[in-house]
Amino acid sequence: MDNQINHETDNVKEAKQMVCEAGRKLLERGLVEGTWGNCSLRIDEKKMAITPSGRRYEDMGPDDIVIMDYHTMSVEGNIRPSSEKKIHAQIYKTRKEIHAVIHTHQPNASTVAAARRDLPPILDDQAQILGPSVRCADYALPNTKKIVRTTVKALKGRFAALMANHGAITVGRTIEEAVVAALVLEKACKAFIEAEFLGGAKKISGIEAWVMHKVYLFMYSKKKENNK
Repeated sequence: MDNQINHETDNVKEAKQMVCEAGRKLLERGLVEGTWGNCSLRIDEKKMAITPSGRRYEDMGPDDIVIMDYHTMSVEGNIRPSSEKKIHAQIYKTRKEIHAVIHTHQPNASTVAAARRDLPPILDDQAQILGPSVRCADYALPNTKKIVRTTVKALKGRFAALMANHGAITVGRTIEEAVVAALVLEKACKAFIEAEFLGGAKKISGIEAWVMHKVYLFMYSKKKENNK
């Protein structure tokens, strides 16, 4: 029993450290600033580790990361979790393969979101990692049931979605994959915006984009299992 308790404690400590490190990576790459945006990591079938509300990423440490039950929304400790916690919780409840969620107001993705445009598959790595397209969720006020519903709907079958007039969200089977998804999304949105000046980006066919995503998912999972 003692070994089980220690194991669970180690899992929580590791999750807090990983979320903190992911936040710093996003800060270093210019995808978040100040206290905007949030990251989380699924710990098990009940708990997640999520960034706190109102804490600057450069000042954030593992002890600031909040542990909460994503079914009951109960929180361990006295630190308030991110205000977007309900989106994270709903993703974990509806996407069993997803273990990490990142929400940002990254510049280029936010620009496309402000235009309320879907992002077609215009780059190979975008199609492979994010899916056959990136949908823009309908506009909804922050911290409402509607923004949870529209965001989760836009994410269906994808690893990224834009949030109209708000920002972006990416997910992954690992927190590293969710960070990579955010970086790829930003690059693809930048290319999409700049291609408008050259007559518009020419998209990859939907079928080819879908196949690339499925191959990526299969190959990544197979390599991961072989490396254990």
